[in-house]
Amino acid sequence: MTPEALRKQYESGATVDELVAVSGLSYGTVLNRLHEARTEMRTSWQTRRMRNDPQTRRRLAAHLRVLYEEHGATLGELAAVARATRRGARRLLVEAGGAPRTSQQTQRIRSAARAAERQKLALSLRARYEAGATVPNLAEECSYSVGTVYRLLHQAGTRMRPQHRHGPTRREANRP
Repeated sequence: MTPEALRKQYESGATVDELVAVSGLSYGTVLNRLHEARTEMRTSWQTRRMRNDPQTRRRLAAHLRVLYEEHGATLGELAAVARATRRGARRLLVEAGGAPRTSQQTQRIRSAARAAERQKLALSLRARYEAGATVPNLAEECSYSVGTVYRLLHQAGTRMRPQHRHGPTRREANRP
């Protein structure tokens, strides 16, 4: 996340802890990026007072709806962002016009997102393999097993190079 995006969320009422939960960045990194964007920091009591404001509540509810509908967040994740219970997060979501979904629908959304990420990785590996990289080198770079890299390359429809044979050729081995 860019410093400006973090600043925008912070200024709309999110706390540093919530930004850490949403962004996946460390607490220190979030603070550094907020300072980099010249964000005016507030105290905890200022945050509480801000959250009691109806306009801020509407902004928070709208933010939760975006996270829920566009990013596939769960009610538990929304609760962490809103510093509320799952029930409170659900209430904010409904206030913003969102429709809660079943856990199966959430699993399908997340599964599709993971499949898209995996396909993107497979195509990236294919491009690097076709540029001359070896499967063991790709596996080491990506911290995957060689078998996983082979599966991803196969998934991307990669035409594999013939395996390199080590040792003497057949003709040389048959000579007396």
